[in-house]
Amino acid sequence: MTAQTDSPAVDRNGVPHYRMFIGGTWVDSGEQYDLINPATEELVATAAKGGTDHADAAVAAAKRTFDDGVWRNTPPVERAAVLDRVVAGLTSRIEELTEIGTREGGFPLRLSQAICVGFPLLHTQHFADLTRRYEWERPGPVAGQVLSTQLVRREPIGVCVGIVPWNFPLILTVWKAIPALAAGNSVVIKTDEKTPIAALELAVILREAGLPDGAFNVVTGDGETVGVHLTRHPDVRMIGFTGSTEIGRQVMRNAADTIKRVTLELGGKGPNIVLDDADLDAAVDGSIYAFLLHAGQACESGTRLLLPASLHDEFVDRLIARLKTLRIGNPLDPATDIGPVMSADQRDRILGYIEAGKREGATLAHGGGVPSGPGFERGFWVEPTVFTGVSNDMCIAREEIFGPVLSVLRYDSVDEAIKIANDTEYGLAGAVWSQDIPRALEVANQLQAGSVWINDYHNMSQHMPFGGFKQSGTGRELGPDALDEFTEAKAITIDLSGRVDRRAYGLVLGTPPNA
Repeated sequence: MTAQTDSPAVDRNGVPHYRMFIGGTWVDSGEQYDLINPATEELVATAAKGGTDHADAAVAAAKRTFDDGVWRNTPPVERAAVLDRVVAGLTSRIEELTEIGTREGGFPLRLSQAICVGFPLLHTQHFADLTRRYEWERPGPVAGQVLSTQLVRREPIGVCVGIVPWNFPLILTVWKAIPALAAGNSVVIKTDEKTPIAALELAVILREAGLPDGAFNVVTGDGETVGVHLTRHPDVRMIGFTGSTEIGRQVMRNAADTIKRVTLELGGKGPNIVLDDADLDAAVDGSIYAFLLHAGQACESGTRLLLPASLHDEFVDRLIARLKTLRIGNPLDPATDIGPVMSADQRDRILGYIEAGKREGATLAHGGGVPSGPGFERGFWVEPTVFTGVSNDMCIAREEIFGPVLSVLRYDSVDEAIKIANDTEYGLAGAVWSQDIPRALEVANQLQAGSVWINDYHNMSQHMPFGGFKQSGTGRELGPDALDEFTEAKAITIDLSGRVDRRAYGLVLGTPPNA
């Protein structure tokens, strides 16, 4: 294992090469990943390919820093000040991080500025503010009694590992790392091999903000080796994972051997219910946004559109007409609305689902292929695709496609819509569109989902908990709930009487001779 200490990236034959960040040091390895621009298939950079030895080194550095107490014993107000400086560091690099999101992840520029920088900024600031007002210690339920008093402390857990997917690399790194650090934990982030740059740049910003070495570490590596190793590591006390439900099950099994705390944010098949009194202009645009954000590569996407029979045909016609106005293409062009999907494997997987939808008898109403013409000779492209005539037992209605594919389902009554919406193993998010808010709220209350939006979609406020029901996960990110997830509750009772409680002790020790 060779080490460098200057910056995350060095020049390698004219191409940036990114190294891991372990114990405050930039660490390289003998193997590397090629990071490919999904719009052009050009080489963006290379990155060190970490192994289990790097994972062990990162955990050891994190544990050493936690045990030393240099960060966990820092008062919350001072930890918050470090996070304030992280916000300033992110702000100073908005343009650079926006371009990284576009070149590395295929985000259109407008979307990249919001999701790859804007939301991480807002959410980091939220956790800085929350650190100042969070109830780190509170009186117990019978505090103030004459002979005893109680208090409850929220204390850091220890070494926390965040396993981050490729679709939203910086914001999900923030969700895993910042509340953990706010609580005084030490952190190891395992990035996806396709998108490690944002987390490594965050490491620079955190160090510049004054975070002690070892409190934040970034390792790369394949999930089936490095990721699995971290989930089984005996010195790791908490795992935060975002990814597929299938892998989430494995993470939970691996963590069980040492009873690790686990938060899982997994797959979804979001129901997007339009009621018959909805504002159609708003609902059409909102339904497109629901399934097309980041080319459909979002786990909470509204990929099942439930339409009342009375509105079905008109709504579909309007939706397709609106889709035809959207621009798919070069994500570096500010006019682009929809970019590529992440990889050739991802493209082929999505196209396979489109073929399955056709075989099952759904009607391909729009899209369904790969765009052609200038600008599409290279890259990983899939047209926005709409299926009608979908029944909820089809695989395109039940399985997470993770691409720009919408399944439209017709319903005859609101009760039927609710039944269809809940007939899924997932329960991450959904939405209801109606001009009658009490009516929409009544529907929302019956949906089995961790987040439900009314007349909106993807509105994940930093103040609100985010997570899933059923097989969409366990635990919550964002809001005060996030700090709860990264802390343990310790109950302390103080006897103020100055004497032995003979009645209680006598249950075990018997009655003293002179009692």
